[in-house]
Amino acid sequence: MLNWDAARKPSVPGAPLTVSYRQPGVVLTDRRFTVPLDHADPAGETIELYAREVVAGDKAHQEQPWLVYLQGGPGFGANRFVGKGAWLGRALKEFRVLLLDQRGTGHSTPANRQTLPLRGGPAEQADYLTHFRADSIVRDCELIRREVTGGAPWTVLGQSFGGFCTVNYLSAAPEGLTAAVITGGLPSLDAHADDVYRAAFPRIERKVAAHYARYPQDVERARRIADHLLANDVVLPNGYRFTAEAFQSLGIVLGGGEGSHRLHYLLEHAFVRTPQGTALSDAFQEEAQNLLSYAGHPLYALVHEAIYGQDDRPTAWSAERVRAEFPQFDAAKTLAGDGPLLFTGETIHPWMFDCDPALRPLRETAELLAARTDWTPLYDPARLAANEVPVAAAVYHDDMYVDTAHSLATARAVRGLRTWVTDEFEHDGVRAGGPRVLDRLLALTRDEA
Repeated sequence: MLNWDAARKPSVPGAPLTVSYRQPGVVLTDRRFTVPLDHADPAGETIELYAREVVAGDKAHQEQPWLVYLQGGPGFGANRFVGKGAWLGRALKEFRVLLLDQRGTGHSTPANRQTLPLRGGPAEQADYLTHFRADSIVRDCELIRREVTGGAPWTVLGQSFGGFCTVNYLSAAPEGLTAAVITGGLPSLDAHADDVYRAAFPRIERKVAAHYARYPQDVERARRIADHLLANDVVLPNGYRFTAEAFQSLGIVLGGGEGSHRLHYLLEHAFVRTPQGTALSDAFQEEAQNLLSYAGHPLYALVHEAIYGQDDRPTAWSAERVRAEFPQFDAAKTLAGDGPLLFTGETIHPWMFDCDPALRPLRETAELLAARTDWTPLYDPARLAANEVPVAAAVYHDDMYVDTAHSLATARAVRGLRTWVTDEFEHDGVRAGGPRVLDRLLALTRDEA
């Protein structure tokens, strides 16, 4: 009988110990894996991956099928649940779950301003980061699957960018899957980053309009803050240069179910009276810097546009270039008139690498990635058209982060994929909806709904 309260023996000679521990209703086990940096060179340099195995406490000694969770991002580690939060409780009714920190994230070998200089200069860092896209993540999954399941296929749950990885999985290694579940993450199979952002800015504008319709008092508040930032050089306590453009980027929260309320509560306490006059409050600055800083997830900024690279066209700071096609997002022009300030969304801009102290040392590396022209294809349309893996996807109507039209076109291109199109949730529906979203999608993969 396995002692879940003690360190487990390594499953492979020389592998690190895995440690098990308990939370309410669950048993968790820390797992570590060594994988090649470049899967095309399996004998070359290696990196470490971390994953947390989770099983229901009353099923800890039972054999169960596996579900691997691929987090959104790119650049975020897997959720750190306490007990059976969000969708996890539903999954644990029938699965043993592996919460994978994708390469470079969480507790896996890190890639950030502190560690990337170990690679060398910006050119070496950029070359290194080309191995942190969906294709490498899927090959990691296939390598560790053999160790985790003994070779048996597993179910994958991909949220947002994790869904992009899941579509790559269906293209590259469908034999590793019993089923695939995607939430808010059906990518275009062939769109360039420019196409993605041309579709995104009108959606962002609609989300901002909806926010102001709910909280009309925020129109004047947002204009006042932006006007203050245009007139003053503001540096947040962590060293972040807080510009009007940076303030606009706080609109990224509008893509979540509670995002509009969160933004409203942020704006309502922006200013305070001081002996020197009116200033941005400490409380506002603290919350703003926590939302703006990429210190905890720098890969998001570094490779965000690279996840769309599939041909010889550079991404070339696509969001920045495309934004210029939508002059209504220009804060100075807006404040010269009397219209509402538009926030922005899930877009990465070169100025972020000047403003954010966590990104400043990586500016040249980011420039080299933006100029790169040798991206390999991520999806195989022919193989997806012949797909035999049961697949279901939640497509959130007018999702701020992933274009609905792109998602539905991909859904039609994947044989047998079933969609659940809903406006009940925003992009974070798999979290906000508790067990309901996963339960419905699993039912769709089994022709039970």
